[in-house]
Amino acid sequence: MVKKSQKDSLLKPLAQNKYAKFQYNIIETIESGIELLGTEVKSIRSGKVNLRDGYCTFRDGEILLKNVHISPHKNVGTYFNHDPLRERKLLIHKKEIIKLKMSAEKKGLTIVPLSIYLKGSWIKLRIGVGKGKKLHDKRQADKTKNIQKQIRSALAR
Repeated sequence: MVKKSQKDSLLKPLAQNKYAKFQYNIIETIESGIELLGTEVKSIRSGKVNLRDGYCTFRDGEILLKNVHISPHKNVGTYFNHDPLRERKLLIHKKEIIKLKMSAEKKGLTIVPLSIYLKGSWIKLRIGVGKGKKLHDKRQADKTKNIQKQIRSALAR
């Protein structure tokens, strides 16, 4: 059995999508694997990944990650390098794919990548089912964040 302190040390975050948390109310999160090429693994391990514009779609009973930019590996300048914006298949159980597809078909829900991290030696992606925020929701969240910041600074003094 893995203790909590050991378990937390196994998860090493490589990239996060803070913009998704600003744009969407995340209802549910799921951990998935990604089908990657060798040069993509090297680039992700060095932190050369951008999740900001990424989203997930469905095709032929599979879930695909689109518009996530993984920079080409700098030390490999040959034909082994990958296309930075290619579609990548997510490795999720069939039951979870069906569940995600049903929730994505509901009005206003979308599936976005939240973070990519190392779990042991495996690269994992945390995806979230989110509902888009309205402008007034974003303003309200910004106000509460500023108030919390002022309270923390006042208590620190």
